Amino acid sequence: MIADSGRCWWAGADPLMVVYHDTEWGVPCHDDRELFERLMLECFQDYGEPDFQRLLADPGIVRNRLKVYGAAKNARGFLTIQDEAGSFDRWLWNWVDGCPVRVPGRTFENTPSSTPLSDAISKDLKKRGFTFVGTTIIYAFLQSVGVVDDHDVGCFRYQG
Repeated sequence: MIADSGRCWWAGADPLMVVYHDTEWGVPCHDDRELFERLMLECFQDYGEPDFQRLLADPGIVRNRLKVYGAAKNARGFLTIQDEAGSFDRWLWNWVDGCPVRVPGRTFENTPSSTPLSDAISKDLKKRGFTFVGTTIIYAFLQSVGVVDDHDVGCFRYQG
């Protein structure tokens, strides 16, 4: 399914989603901070108990205790990967030899929710102690940061 705008179906008509689709989603990202922000939706540094309580009381964010603590745990894992590989970017893009995965003929109907690549990355992150990094979440992350180019075939950004 392609929106009448010539964009991927999910961009819809919301101006913020259109800008996100047109300028950010699927563009190869190599900035560790942005990679973490996209993986966690918000950058969590070294938070202590008062910070967690403040976040859990904030009605403007997801207030799931496990997710708040999980994001902090994931931040520590992220830093470990940076130390081991030199950068999270290097670690991530090494999975695809530095080149985005492009799937010719991608359409709404044949876009998967996970792949062997997202399965492997999810498994590796979980082994490293990350939480909330199931294969579907990882696949969406890979699409977002351009590791996988999943623009629909009728989209003006499609490069098949």
